[in-house]
Amino acid sequence: MAIARRRQVSLVDTKYYHCISRCVRRAFLCGEDRFTGKSFEHRRGWVEDKLLTLAKAFCIDVCAYAVMSNHTHLVLYVDDKKANRLNDKAIVIRWHKLCKGTLLTQKYMQGEKLSKAELIFFSQTVNQYRERLASISWFMRLLNEDIARKANKEDNCTGRFWEGRFKSQALLDEAALAACMAYVDLNPIRAKMAQTPEISDYTSVQKRIENATEGKQPKKLLRFAGMPRQIMPKGLPFELKSYLELVELTGRCIREGKRG
Repeated sequence: MAIARRRQVSLVDTKYYHCISRCVRRAFLCGEDRFTGKSFEHRRGWVEDKLLTLAKAFCIDVCAYAVMSNHTHLVLYVDDKKANRLNDKAIVIRWHKLCKGTLLTQKYMQGEKLSKAELIFFSQTVNQYRERLASISWFMRLLNEDIARKANKEDNCTGRFWEGRFKSQALLDEAALAACMAYVDLNPIRAKMAQTPEISDYTSVQKRIENATEGKQPKKLLRFAGMPRQIMPKGLPFELKSYLELVELTGRCIREGKRG
């Protein structure tokens, strides 16, 4: 029996989660389908663009991602403290970037005065939005629904596009986080879709390497904050250089059963 998502996600234990969504059809999510000869490579851009757009509105940061031929890998960080810190207006603005909201939230954003009764319902709605903006389930729902609709429209069909709800795995310590991020970033290498991380398209490691050559870190991904210390800023708890060295060394290992 499947475990309820609220029992799988415990922000008290960890804020880092590895999420996987897999396509249900024989036809590929992305890449070239060898059965029909049709290329769906452009859909990888759909996933990447939507993913990074959602991260700007949600209080959820992207640590790593890889868009594969028939599935996606994400490592996410839930910033629930940020969601609780934002005022009501900021919460509504963020939610309206994702959905239309309600008549009350639209009325509030237009500067119209709300009655006492309306303020009670408005407050309840804002609290609901606040919870959703720090919810992995809502993040994955909006990501997968958007891709499914576009793919169904392009394929001129209806029905299920993903095989089911996404799978999630809690990353309980720094070692698990680093290992999982490297695993995600090296997926195209293992699948022989790319020879090196530098040319591994639609992955977080490619973006990190591109920015690292200029001495920067990508703004759309959770930054590396360095080794843990007493006053720790928000970010991944290790050095970028150390992580790239881990990816380099791990990627050179030959693994039985892997093409790359």
